[in-house]
Amino acid sequence: MFAICNLAIIPLRAEPSDRSEIVSQVLFGEHFEILETQNQWSKIKLQYDDYEGWVDSKQYQTITEKSFKSLSKDAIILNSDLVEYVSNPSNILLPIPLGSSLSFLHHGEINIENFEFEGMRTSGVKPKSDLIATAYMYLNAPYLWGGKTPFGIDCSGFTQMVYKLNGYHLLRDASQQSTQGDALSFIEESEAGDLAFFDNEEGKIIHVGIIMDNNYIIHASGKVRIDRLDHLGIYNAEQNRHTHRLRVIKKII
Repeated sequence: MFAICNLAIIPLRAEPSDRSEIVSQVLFGEHFEILETQNQWSKIKLQYDDYEGWVDSKQYQTITEKSFKSLSKDAIILNSDLVEYVSNPSNILLPIPLGSSLSFLHHGEINIENFEFEGMRTSGVKPKSDLIATAYMYLNAPYLWGGKTPFGIDCSGFTQMVYKLNGYHLLRDASQQSTQGDALSFIEESEAGDLAFFDNEEGKIIHVGIIMDNNYIIHASGKVRIDRLDHLGIYNAEQNRHTHRLRVIKKII
């Protein structure tokens, strides 16, 4: 079975329970495969990044395999404003967050509610220099484990969405993203838009941020914030200490 998210944001959970950890979110217009069902829950795999988890079966609209494949081939079109609205012929407004997918709106067999969108949209590959401007749209967004929107976002959700809005594909988790791109030997080789990854005492990648000019980094830690970056890691001037230990810098683009 296949489906699409027809609500603004739904939680993607580790287990089939409302009390289970939210590992990610599914935004409006994202489509996915249903792997199994269990009572009111469905285990799904997102088409965009193959991320798996459980969603409430009342929180999506089923589509055919033909529609799923057709939508998967389409160009990705995304809402490019912090909040926009889709409306239907009954003038019902549904708010959708930055990064929601609009690609299905011209598929009549999927868009059964006849949603229309008149806001700002983006599609295609943008210059690498646009990444930082997009990142600023999330500035001060509160940290939320599993989040993918300006109303709550985690470190890898932040990097994935910034890249996605500019036409580049990143996997979901920091540890997965660290397998992409080419490693750089020194910070001095990096440029704005490259990714910096950070590890814990066990050597596991636990954090990621986007490098800016002049040895700054924008990342989600407590909130999306800008801090200094040096060869040791992230230096937080407010705390007067390094908060994250640098592991590797990757050039994705």
